[in-house]
Amino acid sequence: MLKSKRQYHFGEKIHLVRERRKATLKEVALAAGVSESLVSQIERNKVSPSVDTLLSIAEALDIDLEYLFKDHKKNTILNIMHADDTDFLSLDKVLYRHFASIDERNIKIEALSLEIKPGGEKGKIEYGHPGFEIGIIIEGSCKILYGTEEYLLNEGDSVSFSSDIPHILKNNSSSILKAIWIITPPRIFK
Repeated sequence: MLKSKRQYHFGEKIHLVRERRKATLKEVALAAGVSESLVSQIERNKVSPSVDTLLSIAEALDIDLEYLFKDHKKNTILNIMHADDTDFLSLDKVLYRHFASIDERNIKIEALSLEIKPGGEKGKIEYGHPGFEIGIIIEGSCKILYGTEEYLLNEGDSVSFSSDIPHILKNNSSSILKAIWIITPPRIFK
């Protein structure tokens, strides 16, 4: 997966706030202790200000720094996993296919597809593990044993649960079970 570094521009936001407050470039520059030309260049994203300058301008316009950077937090990295780069893992009667994962800012999630042959199962009834799981049955039917309870899942059904309770997904049918599974934190393709 490729991660790209991108430059972040917030000049438009500064300009918008200044216009809404009906403040001139000169007034903002004076209040921030910088030149009028510098404020103009920052608003047009021609220069990237130092942290001190940015703080001074934000204070002069009474801008919350969260407002300036909230889009940057949401869109920092895009991860793409192409089909021909996908990893596969076969354990017993279960074929796992790894999809894109998240490993950012203390958030770790993996998505994968499962193909479980008749009689095959995923999980352990003796113990669980930290985290959560979400599953979507794409094709076939199965049983999920969760703690001391047993549930039937059919094509189109979905399930979510805390994975610290012992659990098993068991294909008790005569055809292959296909499912999409999301796990946090990752366990299969760590």
